[in-house]
Amino acid sequence: MRLSTRGRYAVMALVELAARSRGQQAKDGRDAHNAELVTVSCAPVSLSEIAQAQQLSIAYLEQLFARLRRAGLVASARGPGGGYRLAMPAEMISVGAVIEAVDEPITATRCDAADAGCLAGQRCLTHDLWHELGSQIALFLTHVTLADVVDGQVLGRARPPRSAR
Repeated sequence: MRLSTRGRYAVMALVELAARSRGQQAKDGRDAHNAELVTVSCAPVSLSEIAQAQQLSIAYLEQLFARLRRAGLVASARGPGGGYRLAMPAEMISVGAVIEAVDEPITATRCDAADAGCLAGQRCLTHDLWHELGSQIALFLTHVTLADVVDGQVLGRARPPRSAR
């Protein structure tokens, strides 16, 4: 499985934003699960705050957030007190969308789509196995949202395939 720091760090940063927006809503006395309040009540968070909280490089986060902003996942605010906030409720942002926004391929094969094959131009015997694994991982990440991660609703979601009877 090839998932570089780019995808992992982008998810970590947006989960941090989602958690902070939930925390701000709770402090405001609002229901933390009311998705409509997320983008309205959340104050922008600076990249330095995210970097410190997640122990990430600010320079790397700047690159990631430019991509995340272009993908419409975050909105930015300039000036004093500026920073970033989620562009939509955390319940509407899948982990798969975050990874895709930073151009992170979710593949388990060692060959690229442009390659003729795994071994000297031929598909290896395990190619379909690894390709299907990558598809299952992508499917799983598409169905897990930032809110699921913040709320601790991830464990136990992977299920064996249904029997074809």
